[in-house]
Amino acid sequence: MKILCIGRNYAEHIAELQNETPAAPVIFAKPDTALLQRNQPFFMPDFSQDIHHEIELVLRVCKNGKNIEEQFAPTYFDAIGLGIDFTARDLQSQLKSKGLPWELAKGFDGSAPISQTFKPVADFADLANIDFRLEVNGETRQQGNSGLMLHDFNKIISYISRFITLKMGDLIFTGTPSGVGPVHIGDQLTGFIGDEKMLDLAVK
Repeated sequence: MKILCIGRNYAEHIAELQNETPAAPVIFAKPDTALLQRNQPFFMPDFSQDIHHEIELVLRVCKNGKNIEEQFAPTYFDAIGLGIDFTARDLQSQLKSKGLPWELAKGFDGSAPISQTFKPVADFADLANIDFRLEVNGETRQQGNSGLMLHDFNKIISYISRFITLKMGDLIFTGTPSGVGPVHIGDQLTGFIGDEKMLDLAVK
């Protein structure tokens, strides 16, 4: 099982971090030890003082594929869940300033919580109009809609598969909307797709 992630896929998020808009999807990976399941708590690491939340829709890959054409991409994922791409922003900034890879800021243990359940694709009336949001202590911090992605699900599946063979069970984080920000010990993070609660975890 691989965890593959898309960076810079929402224009407002690109603007808030003052990044350049990419021509193609930006791909990075998290190791399987980043996975956090069953609403287990997230424990703040001792190597960062600035952990940020990034709520994202997550695709579950349902069959193996390589060089997948966009028109066939919908047959390669069968469910959509919710995930948080926790990011050590201070560590990321330090590494980026030196021109170094920033996997450590994204791939540390527990940095990829996912929802307890994934909703079958058939449950969605329109994959290009999925609302999702993150609440921190009951206050909405991030709101997104799949229709605002720069690269849609099919493009993401097709593009990744040119370089990396997708396998059943892989998870693809599809990018975060604007509103990212720091989390603190004692925070409660609750994620929704539409009005359905999908994630509910404590920061310790």
